[in-house]
Amino acid sequence: MGDVVLTELNVGAVQPICTADLVRNSEEDGGGLKFRFHRGGKGTAPGSFKSLKSAFLPEGYPNSVSADYLQFQIWDTLQGLSTYIRSMLSTQALLGAIGVGETKATVVGATFQWFLRDFTGMLGGILFTLIQGSNLDSNAKQWRLAADLLNDMGMLMDLLSPLFPGSFLPILCIGSIARSITGVASGATRAALTQHFALRQNAADVSAKEGSQETAATMVGMLFGMAVARITAGNDVAMWTSFLALTFFHMYANYRAVRSLCLTSLNSNRTWLLLEGFTSRKRVPTPQEVSSMENVLPHPSSLLPFKLSRSQTRWSISLGSRISFIKPQAGHVHGCY
Repeated sequence: MGDVVLTELNVGAVQPICTADLVRNSEEDGGGLKFRFHRGGKGTAPGSFKSLKSAFLPEGYPNSVSADYLQFQIWDTLQGLSTYIRSMLSTQALLGAIGVGETKATVVGATFQWFLRDFTGMLGGILFTLIQGSNLDSNAKQWRLAADLLNDMGMLMDLLSPLFPGSFLPILCIGSIARSITGVASGATRAALTQHFALRQNAADVSAKEGSQETAATMVGMLFGMAVARITAGNDVAMWTSFLALTFFHMYANYRAVRSLCLTSLNSNRTWLLLEGFTSRKRVPTPQEVSSMENVLPHPSSLLPFKLSRSQTRWSISLGSRISFIKPQAGHVHGCY
């Protein structure tokens, strides 16, 4: 009989979970058939490396996560590292502007400014959730990049605030709103991406290991951030050069992280690219091809909850909706098929 090999693997996984050969026993063993199993992997890792791997990578990696997991996490860790270094610079400038270390500064004045900063940020986060809450899950890739760009804006506002004493509070509040929106968008999109990465219903494990990776990046970033803050203290040119260089690297790392994602769920943008590719080339594009063509930032029309004019009417098509969700109000349902 010919060789019979059985292979178990997850869709998108790099290595098989397990392979088995169907072999015939020797005459001494009765001459029957049996399976000879080969577990996935290329050998046993050393104990210390295995423990380190277990702390930062999901159980069963790489077969337990999607193929784009590792590349995304590498770029995500690098962008996080640059964020924590820059946060030390922006926090140092912000504390100096509020008056920390100055004899003329009052505790009440600093507390009031900090209160307004946090209050406007919370209000901005609530309004953003009201407008874009249902859009974050279907456009996780786009809002993931937008969130980090808004975080860059928030840090830039903190760094600019001491340069404009007359407009210090409005600039501070703008930065707080930007960071608040970042928190809402990044938290929502992280949940959606975790579901994408998890192939074995192991979303909790994937999320926990991402937390370990982020904690490690935070610790390293704080150490480098303290060093950079001490080196650039009192030197505005060095501080701004370091901040802008790290910001450009942060934007590049985020772009690479988002571009590495290959989401297989359908949203309006991916559906349009899928249909356009099928009608023009008479074949269904692969997820990789669609991923390389889709937008990396939210479409401007999706940022507003209303239309700008009558000519910009947007039609919403819902597939497979439950009957209880259909509300035939005036102007709500235009057609049911």
